[in-house]
Amino acid sequence: MAKKRRERREDDGLSSAQEEVKASDSRVLKEAPHAEGGSARMSVLILVSIFTCSASVMYLVYRNFPELPNDEMEKIKIPKDMEDAKALGTVLSKYKDTYYSQVLVAYFATYIFLQTFAIPGSIFLSILSGYLYPFPLALFLVCLCSGLGASFCYMLSYLVGRPMVYKYLTERAQKWSQQVDKHRDHLINYIIFLRITPFLPNWFINITSPVINVPLGVFFIGTFLGVAPPSFVAINAGTTLYKLTTAGEAVSWNSLAVLGVLAVLSILPVCFQKKLQNKLE
Repeated sequence: MAKKRRERREDDGLSSAQEEVKASDSRVLKEAPHAEGGSARMSVLILVSIFTCSASVMYLVYRNFPELPNDEMEKIKIPKDMEDAKALGTVLSKYKDTYYSQVLVAYFATYIFLQTFAIPGSIFLSILSGYLYPFPLALFLVCLCSGLGASFCYMLSYLVGRPMVYKYLTERAQKWSQQVDKHRDHLINYIIFLRITPFLPNWFINITSPVINVPLGVFFIGTFLGVAPPSFVAINAGTTLYKLTTAGEAVSWNSLAVLGVLAVLSILPVCFQKKLQNKLE
């Protein structure tokens, strides 16, 4: 009888402890949205502050640009379409040799700024590089700017982006996290594959990578190498800039076929490694 009473007391203790855990869980769930909302608001404030500082730097770069006639100065802006890119290319090519370092710094800073804050327009700068610079320099410049800009976006997301990713991109981030876990042993190949192919938007890769623990070094190398094939196509199109009317014309069926082949080649080592592991096991 005493043994049964002890068992009943233990059961009662366990049930009460479970109830306390459930109650505390419910309190956490109720408080979580408020905490997450506060974190999201603070993240937005920090992000706005960083963007304001970066925009101020861009303004200084713009103000330190050589003095140009008013009609040409109006064309010095971030291109929104191919006509803007042509107009910008006309002005920059005219002064590129005389003010080489100023033009290069302005191009470099603008490209990184767009990539860091996921602002559309970098595709036009990629095309423009093929018009302004020799092909090897243009390719290296675009790959470096893309790698650095994406890495800055990565660090920005690491600093302030987690609450927003958890709040607005939870499902997509979880799905990609599962894919990354499958390719954890060969992340560089996987990131190269993603950069070549259009399966995931670049901005999504940039802001979710730190949340799902993709190492920054691997992220930079994969981005630097992965953007080279699409940049090759854009830069090559830049040599005939004035024949283009839209950014879509920069991509032909031949270039798509080349990108497809390169995407397959980037993932082939992974497939062979898996097959070899299966045979060894």
